[in-house]
Amino acid sequence: MSRTLDLEAWSALGAPLLRDPRAFVADLHQRHLPPPGTVVVGVLDALHRLVGSASFTPRPSSGDGWQHRNALLAHLRRIVPHDLRRTAPSRTAVLMLCREGDGGWTPQDGAWMWGLRDAAGLHGLRCGSVITLTRQGWQVLGDGRRGRTPHAGSWAYGGPPAVPGLTVHDGLAGYDGPVPDGLTGHDGPEWAHGPAGPVRRTAAR
Repeated sequence: MSRTLDLEAWSALGAPLLRDPRAFVADLHQRHLPPPGTVVVGVLDALHRLVGSASFTPRPSSGDGWQHRNALLAHLRRIVPHDLRRTAPSRTAVLMLCREGDGGWTPQDGAWMWGLRDAAGLHGLRCGSVITLTRQGWQVLGDGRRGRTPHAGSWAYGGPPAVPGLTVHDGLAGYDGPVPDGLTGHDGPEWAHGPAGPVRRTAAR
């Protein structure tokens, strides 16, 4: 079984388009300042507002869509409650891949696409856009929208991420399920944004 998606299969999913990709990419980048090798997952509410996000560094040996699915699902569970009780998804999971190379699709991107699709479904979310962030700038895979800034080297020009007042309260509107406990368990250094704002976490070795 191939745990990857090419651009044709990705386009067939009908992922909702970002309303303002330039502003969204700039906002998500400022919150996490990801260097190359970092993955950022975010959740948008029905009004396309960011209600939770987390960044992490995948294990070096991780190259399978199944492993990517598990990593993304674990982080989604830490930043927002699931929407499995809803009759239809109202929130959307999006992905930013900060890496070397050009911004076009690669087999590794295809594995992340597979992982995002599966993780979003298992958490009761819609599968949204996948964005690559390289030295040349950013690009939304599959729809052609792109820009020069921020890029994969922009993290060096900023300080530690700081997002005063970022909460998941909007994402909890109408939700009557369990709210996740605190941020626990991780594979590597990461920034996560949830009810308490930004938290830096470093893996125990």
